[in-house]
Amino acid sequence: LAAGITRLDVVSDSPNDFDSTGLPTGIQVHHRNKLQTVQAELAEIKGVTVLLYQQACATEKRRHRKRGLIEDAPRRVMINPEVCEGCGDCGIQSNCVAIVPLETSLGTKRAIDQFACNKDLSCIKGFCPSFVTIEGGKLRRPDSKINNPGELPAPKPVLTLDSPKSILLTGVGGTGVVTIGALLGAAAHIEGKGVGLIDMAGLAQKGGAVTTHLRLAAHPEQIKAIRIQPGGADLMLGCDLLTSAGSAALKLLKGDAHIVANTHKMMTGGFVLDRNFTLPGRDMQTRLREAIPPEQAHLTDATELARKLLGDTIGANLFLLGAAWQNGLIPLGEAAIGEAIRLNGVAVEFNLAAFAWGRAWAIDPERIETITGKTAIKPDNLEALIADRIERLTAYQNTDYASEYAAFVRNIAAIDTNPEQPLAWAAAKNLYRLMAYKDEYEVARLQTDGRFDAQIHSQFETPTRVTYHLAPPLLSGTDPATGRPRKRAFGPWIKPLMRLLARCKSLRGSWADPFGYTAERKRERQMISDYKTGIEHAMTHYSQDNYTTLVEMAELPDQIRGFGPVKHSAIEHFYKNKARIERDLFNLTGKKAA
Repeated sequence: LAAGITRLDVVSDSPNDFDSTGLPTGIQVHHRNKLQTVQAELAEIKGVTVLLYQQACATEKRRHRKRGLIEDAPRRVMINPEVCEGCGDCGIQSNCVAIVPLETSLGTKRAIDQFACNKDLSCIKGFCPSFVTIEGGKLRRPDSKINNPGELPAPKPVLTLDSPKSILLTGVGGTGVVTIGALLGAAAHIEGKGVGLIDMAGLAQKGGAVTTHLRLAAHPEQIKAIRIQPGGADLMLGCDLLTSAGSAALKLLKGDAHIVANTHKMMTGGFVLDRNFTLPGRDMQTRLREAIPPEQAHLTDATELARKLLGDTIGANLFLLGAAWQNGLIPLGEAAIGEAIRLNGVAVEFNLAAFAWGRAWAIDPERIETITGKTAIKPDNLEALIADRIERLTAYQNTDYASEYAAFVRNIAAIDTNPEQPLAWAAAKNLYRLMAYKDEYEVARLQTDGRFDAQIHSQFETPTRVTYHLAPPLLSGTDPATGRPRKRAFGPWIKPLMRLLARCKSLRGSWADPFGYTAERKRERQMISDYKTGIEHAMTHYSQDNYTTLVEMAELPDQIRGFGPVKHSAIEHFYKNKARIERDLFNLTGKKAA
């Protein structure tokens, strides 16, 4: 201000914390949801303006909540996967990596990682009716009968301290990688062994890569250097697949090293910005296996196993440690590791159980997978896919509607001579996407048919209140900051109304459908007709020469996701790409005929 600043505003997620009487005259304090508005105002002011953004580090707040140092927020967010379209708008609005991919039989959708969620609720701003907030319900833990696998046999030592050994820990900040190194260091001290470790943290606090170099020896004086040189690591304990499969980590391994790694694909920031982003998980696992003798690579989705067995994904790293120890790759005693866990004093019983379950997996992985109930996600043949979509469309509208779908897809399948029938698969998936458009009746049905309620109660213990975040037509108005319809919060009282609305689905598309006269609903129905007509026309030019183009055309609706303004832009791209493909297809056919 003394330097001549024209205007200074403060934006905070807790503006009431500021004592306005203690601030210089003219300074305004705003809630952070006004950030865009404040920035627009400041941009119009001549001269230098300053915006101060005050907010505690979200990762640090999450740590403090776990340790009871600050009050835990009373609300959590959950996404109804049946309503979710996988459009990614929630990630764009929140820029939050706690929004994770959820693989379903209908494609990749979104879910909230409750153990990484910072509870700032900004994801609710995504223009989507799939979001609910849960109040009063604690995360449910697994049944007590699977808290610990019981007695386990002692392992056969593979790595021993006849010479110093090097262990490389790789992972992502905030998931406990540094803690694993500290526990092993403490266990070595308890046994009087030599130990040295260095944490390469870097941007780990913000979710970046972190590595720990650990050296163990029978006697302290044998530790000459701690940092692992290229080709010097005897064991990689890979707590994150992407970090573990990177060249920087792999070059540190000996040619005969061992790897115990988590295959869970923890998404990077790219997933927030690109809804189609994915990690090449299979390729990364191949890199790990090819770096060493394949039989010395022990890979599993420790994150998912920890969630199912222990109720918290934070147990994944200790699960891996248990697996490595049971495979004889940690030259320290079980008693010393257990004592180190107790001395750490954080979630002692939970961490001991995670270590024990990792041991149990190393002994009998098939038994652990049986306990956790692994199931297939997607239909494994075309007829199974069609049957699944028939069942869904019957529930969506009626049997006639489903039969119309089935007849069209089976006609395509009868023409498709490719042994794997990618054209028929594409038509089956994408015609369903268009026909099962999520209007008011369908959203109401999916929110009240009982499946989502069962999911809520499977994750939370007796939630006291479920709030729905919707933008119903005629009631929403326009949000001046975004230009979109404004989302509003509706308490449990809205549920009986949604049940009534769901029962009115027979009105869909009829003269009595009050929603059917909107431009959005008319366009959705028109797209079904346009897609079917376009495919039928294209199939009259079916040949192996233009087969790839036909498949591309059948897959066009795959990118039509989301609701309202999010979906509108995708529809524009659909028609532009459809016109382009039809030009290419018919030009190709014409040239061949000529």
